[in-house]
This record gives sequence, C-alpha cells and structure tokens, in this order.
Amino acid sequence: MGCKAMDNDKNLSDAFFDSVHFSQLLAMLDMLTGTLFWVKNAQGEIVHGNEAFLAHIGVASLHQILGQTDLAFAPPHLAHQYMVDDEKVMEGQLVIERLEVNQADGSDDIAWYVTSKCPLYSAKGEIIGTYGMSKKLHAHTCTQPGMKALKAPVEYIRANFAQPLKLTEIAEASHLSVSALERRFKKHLNTTPKKFLTQVRLEQARKLLIETNDSISDIAFSVGFTDHSYFSRQFQLYFSEQPREVKKHYHR
Repeated sequence: MGCKAMDNDKNLSDAFFDSVHFSQLLAMLDMLTGTLFWVKNAQGEIVHGNEAFLAHIGVASLHQILGQTDLAFAPPHLAHQYMVDDEKVMEGQLVIERLEVNQADGSDDIAWYVTSKCPLYSAKGEIIGTYGMSKKLHAHTCTQPGMKALKAPVEYIRANFAQPLKLTEIAEASHLSVSALERRFKKHLNTTPKKFLTQVRLEQARKLLIETNDSISDIAFSVGFTDHSYFSRQFQLYFSEQPREVKKHYHR
C-alpha cells in the first residue's frame, strides 16, 4: 500500500505541474533573493537567470545576456573554470558542489558561497544543458566563532600564498593552535589549511596563465611552487587539465 500511495502522490504532482506554465516556475526562482540561479544550453550559453543572478553580474535584464557565455560577464580565469565545470557536468553527468571563498564586493569581509551544478535533461532523457545555484552564506549560517576564526587564516593565506608558508606560521598569525586551525578548516570548509593554500596558489596560477605571457615555470614559482612537475600534477588534479593546455588555449 505504501508504494501505491507513493505512485498516486507522484501522479498527482506530475498532473499538477503539467498544468502550470513553465515560465511561472522560473518566475518563482526570483523569490530566492539570496540565491543565484542560472540555466545554460549545451553550448554553455545563458538561457535563463533569476533576478539575484542578474544583479550579481551587473545587468538589468535577462535579454542583455541571453545567448552569452561566461566570458561575457566574468573575468577570463573564472569564466574558464565555469566552462570546464560545465563540460564535466555535460560529459560525465557529475553533480559539482563546492564551497568557495571570495572577497565580498570590494569590502574587507570574506564572502562564502556554496555552489552546485547539475545536468539538465530533456523529456527524452538526453542531457541538453546545465543548471546551477550559488548561495552566499552569511555569518549566521555558520557558528559565529568559526567564521571569525577562519577569517584571519584565510586572509593571511591570500596575502602571503607566494611565500613558503608553514602551518605553524598561519596558526600563529590567526592566534590559534595548529590543531585548532585544522579543525576549523575541516568543519567549515571541509578541507585542510594546506589544501586551501594549494587551491589559492593554483587559482592564482590559472589567472596568470590566462592573463599574462609569463612562462609556466615562472608562474609556478611566483605563486609559491618550487617544483615545476609537482605544480603541473596538482594543476591537473584540481582543474582536470594541464597548465600548458590553458596557456595554449588563450595564447594561440
């Protein structure tokens, strides 16, 4: 009886939503004032974005970005990563979820975002695009002590990532013990301070690969890597492509 009840519930739900115009469902997403929502086709072109998404990228109307890719409104190094993510979702049917840390709108505060991307299926079950959501976390989302404790080490890492940083140095600058520092990162970012440092270095390296003509070795050294081979391996693990591939794509 339980299964039958579930089938009846599903039929009722399907029948109801089949009677609703799809544009109304999209309009409901404008009520998510703190959440960015977007839909892209198989070519990575924007086909929909809610009001929060439009405000975030600085446009007044959806018509201004319809048919545009991320390159039209995001810095090249970020647009490149968004497009790589979309390709992974399209090809491997992966659901991408990550916690991102960004500087907030020119202020001294840190903005925390949870971003998810999923494949979009047609009625025939074919992947025809992607959709995603990105939600900014406010101080009350995580425990206030945790947010405060992470702000100092994150800012210190971002300001000094090119130096040969040690965990003891980061912990001391944050007025934390090494064990407390590691617990904070694990709890609130689901990573370690060392991995976060590597992430910051790799993201900066990708930015330089796209925006400068510097050699790969010089870029690796400038962001804190001392071994070219190790840098390339880490870059491949994090971005699923080699530094030379990024450089070749943007400097033909």
